[in-house]
Amino acid sequence: MRYLNLTLATAAENLALDEALLDEAESSDQPAETLRFWEAERPLVVVGRSSQLAAEVHQEACRELQIPVLRRASGGAAVVAGPGCLMYAVVLSLERRPMLRAVGQAHCCVLAMLTAALGPLVPDLKFHGISDLALGQRKVSGNSLRVKHGHLLYHGTLLYDFPLELIGRLLTMPPRQPEYRRARPHDAFVANLPLSAEAIRRAVASIWDAAEPYPDWPQARTARLVAEKYGRREWNEQGRSE
Repeated sequence: MRYLNLTLATAAENLALDEALLDEAESSDQPAETLRFWEAERPLVVVGRSSQLAAEVHQEACRELQIPVLRRASGGAAVVAGPGCLMYAVVLSLERRPMLRAVGQAHCCVLAMLTAALGPLVPDLKFHGISDLALGQRKVSGNSLRVKHGHLLYHGTLLYDFPLELIGRLLTMPPRQPEYRRARPHDAFVANLPLSAEAIRRAVASIWDAAEPYPDWPQARTARLVAEKYGRREWNEQGRSE
């Protein structure tokens, strides 16, 4: 598997690169798999492909704090990212891993790999809800996916040194909640992994056997997706309602 530890200059570019990796794999004449990490230099909110902003985001607080709100290509609810939140993405071949065509199985398989990677370092790490990893009963990772014909993009957050109080300032209580949340507010529900970013990257890369350097990542595809989608208000603000 190819390995890419790369944070680009803007939030739009970073979200675009995840999709560009999926699109590039789809256009390849052979199965292509990649593991990528990135970490935003300043806080941002990332909503799901079908998210309604008014239902999930405190938009006025985002404006006051000058925190951008962008939309990703995968489903799921809004998340807050930034320094102390390691973002990962893995592009997987459905030819090599046909069981991942079932969405529920994809969540189970990928999160089982993350648990196998990080569990020896963090006891009591478990798969909860549809697509969460939790330390005990507190969420440390939220995840989502997008499936195409021959490949799957699975990506998410790994909190390790994040200012957790910021989440409640920027996000509403989500419209859909896993049972284990028990209606807890954000600051009582989320937690940081007691690990460094480097320890997380090393463990996850090892479990996926991701060691092949990837210098020729899809720069042109990324730039095109920024221009056509991630850099445009029409994409990011769909579903806005004051």
